[in-house]
Amino acid sequence: MGGTRFIGVFLSRLLVKEGHQVTLFTRGKAPIAQQLPGESDQEFAEFSSKILHLKGDRKDYDFVKSSLSAKGFDVVYDINGREADEVEPILDALPNLEQFIYCSSAGVYLKSDLLPHCETDTVDPKSRHKGKLNTESVLESKGVNWTSLRPVYIYGPLNYNPVEEWFFHRLKAGRPIPIPGSGIQVTQLGHVKDLARAFVQVLGNEKASRQVFNISGEKYVTFDGLARACAKVTGYCIAGSVEHRMPDD
Repeated sequence: MGGTRFIGVFLSRLLVKEGHQVTLFTRGKAPIAQQLPGESDQEFAEFSSKILHLKGDRKDYDFVKSSLSAKGFDVVYDINGREADEVEPILDALPNLEQFIYCSSAGVYLKSDLLPHCETDTVDPKSRHKGKLNTESVLESKGVNWTSLRPVYIYGPLNYNPVEEWFFHRLKAGRPIPIPGSGIQVTQLGHVKDLARAFVQVLGNEKASRQVFNISGEKYVTFDGLARACAKVTGYCIAGSVEHRMPDD
C-alpha cells in the first residue's frame, strides 16, 4: 500500500531484487517508477519492467476488498496507512494472508526524559499518531501475523518531509535557523535505505511475528548538532545563523 514517494521506492527495489513479485496499490497520481540518483538506465528499466500496479483509493473500502481478494496477495506492506479502519478491508479481503507489515511511528510514545524509547514504553493514546497505534491494536486483535516498525525521523533521497532539507534550504538562502529552546534536545535519525532493508529483514522472519520494533540510527543528535551537520556537508557557514527561540518568542 503506497510505494511511489519515499520509503516504498527503496523497499520495492529491494523486494524485486530478491525475486518477489511486487504490486503497488496507489491512486496513480505519481509515476509508478522513477529513476533514482546513481541508478543506471539498465537497472531502472529492469525494475520498471517487473513492478506491477493496482490503481485505486484505499479509502474506497469496497474496491479494496474486491481488488485484493481477486489477486490473493501473500504479504501486505502498508507504508502509508494512518487509520485503523484502513486495514480492516485489507484483512477481510485476504483471509489467508501470511504477514502484514506495517510502517508505524516512534511518535506513538508518551513523552519522556528517558531516551531512547523501548518498545515496552508507555504509549500516548492522544498522540498525533494515535491512528497508527490503533492500527497495531486492530492487527493484534484480528490474530493475523503482523509486524510493525516504528521509525523516528527518516532522512534520505526523495524525502518529502522537511527534515534535513529544511536546514539545507535555510543554509543555502543565508537565512536564520530558528531552533526551539536551548537546542540541546536530542533526537535520532535513520536513513531511508536502512529502514527499507529492515522492512525486508522482517519478511517471513518468525522472530518478527506479532512484534513491534523501534528503528533509527545508532547515534543521538541535538537540534543544534543537526544544523551544524547539515552545514558541514554543504560547506555553508553556520556562524551566527542558529537562533534559539522560546515558545513565547
